[in-house]
Amino acid sequence: MEVTGHMTKKHIAILGSTGSIGTQALQVVRERRDHFEVELLTAGGNADLLIAQAREFTPNAVVIADGARYEQVRDALQPLDIKVFAGEESIAQAVTMDGIDVVLTAMVGYAGLRPTIAAIKAGRSIALANKETLVVAGELITRMARENGVNIYPVDSEHSAIFQCMAGEWENPIEKVVLTASGGPFRGWTRDRLAAVTPAQALKHPNWDMGAKITIDSASLMNKGLEAIEAKWLFHLRPEQVGIIVHPQSIVHSLVQFRDGSMKAQLGLPDMKLPILYALSYPKRLPTDWPRFDFAKYPSLTFEEPDMASFRNLALALQAMDRGGNAPCVLNAANEVAVRLFLEGRIGFLAMSDLIEERLAKATFVQHPTLEDLEATDAETRREALKGGTVNV
Repeated sequence: MEVTGHMTKKHIAILGSTGSIGTQALQVVRERRDHFEVELLTAGGNADLLIAQAREFTPNAVVIADGARYEQVRDALQPLDIKVFAGEESIAQAVTMDGIDVVLTAMVGYAGLRPTIAAIKAGRSIALANKETLVVAGELITRMARENGVNIYPVDSEHSAIFQCMAGEWENPIEKVVLTASGGPFRGWTRDRLAAVTPAQALKHPNWDMGAKITIDSASLMNKGLEAIEAKWLFHLRPEQVGIIVHPQSIVHSLVQFRDGSMKAQLGLPDMKLPILYALSYPKRLPTDWPRFDFAKYPSLTFEEPDMASFRNLALALQAMDRGGNAPCVLNAANEVAVRLFLEGRIGFLAMSDLIEERLAKATFVQHPTLEDLEATDAETRREALKGGTVNV
């Protein structure tokens, strides 16, 4: 870490810097340059935004996963003496560079797994915004983190809430955690109405500003299922210790129940910058001038059970969590394909659940998968799921 006066700066790598979480993380850095220095930025294919970010934050290096954009990025940044690399393998290599204190993994989907593993092996602290990493390989990742003495700080608002509620309670066993869900844009809809949902409708989230994939997952409640699996691994819980409640106002971000019956909740306005800042600055709470929650403006906070008959993705995710092994990997891969096919107009909203359910039923089950097993499971699931991309349009 770099010491400036009495301040210690954390040097940060942001994987997925052009996405929703990545851009908000850079807003946090922009406001607190006295605490944070950007060391590495990576992007998938958005070369223009990556170039703009690199010019503003002058990291030591950038990686563009799309090799076809390499020369564009290299030529644009050549006057700044910023190292430029290309390809997905380069992301996993770049996180091991000297000078990085914290790796914020904000890549979307399965692609975030290998870079996270590389960062853990290199002893870097992890600020985890890529929930799929723990969904797919929770047992491997948590064991690897323990073996390498690496801390994983959650960035998802729900898991950050649990983490904040646990402060000062580490010696007290958790009886249960309750993740809150907004319910998405289709809360209360029947299956008949859901059958006609369009991608444009599903991309309009009532409370949160997120990327396309996560927004669709929120609309189908798959996001909450993935978060339940992530919570199981992050906080060393059994499946029955993870509950879910729909909270449309998105003010209570999650709750922790202890064995004496007491509950703690973390509240705040729906703004991802707060959990990002907390993960990057932990154990400190840095001052901000962001808007504050006002109880007077929210006279009613409501809660209700999720409708898992209409939103079957959530039920399928909880079933995969119960089964364990490589079932969550199958779930994640099938869901990523299903979301893609839905966004392309090749299957309907409800058909996403049909496709995921079929893959869970037919995939080869492995109780204690190795990384190679998980990679094979992911590849097989995607290959077979794509064959269902012409049905139920």
